[in-house]
Amino acid sequence: MTVLPEACGLLVVRTGFSGQDAWQAVRAALGVTDEESFVEEFQDEVEVVDDPAYTDLTSDQLLALLPGGYTNPILVVVDNAALESAELPLLVVDLADERGRTFRVIPAELPSIQINLSIANMDFFEFADSADADGVFRGFGAS
Repeated sequence: MTVLPEACGLLVVRTGFSGQDAWQAVRAALGVTDEESFVEEFQDEVEVVDDPAYTDLTSDQLLALLPGGYTNPILVVVDNAALESAELPLLVVDLADERGRTFRVIPAELPSIQINLSIANMDFFEFADSADADGVFRGFGAS
């Protein structure tokens, strides 16, 4: 398997190829500004990997392919489950305290997670434990 590319920003890896329209919606959603206007800064911090070589890889398999210098606290996976849901719930994988722990997040909430984890303002578990019963984080107080 091919090692993931070196990245300065957050890696968003496409492993699902079930629909190009849904993929384009994910790409567009990563550029939507939230109420705190994080996206303008956030877009420059995201590195998207759109390569069929990673088709259907699990989060554990992707962890094994991370480059040695990758220091971001999370990895984001766009799998078929994300692409087949209207909410496009991306899989977030912890790379720090609980390496390998996952939860899903709607794209609009991803900038907040990335920023808060990057500056150590919050911990992974605070987002994961706040996911709704279906495992998707939609924001604090969203349920």
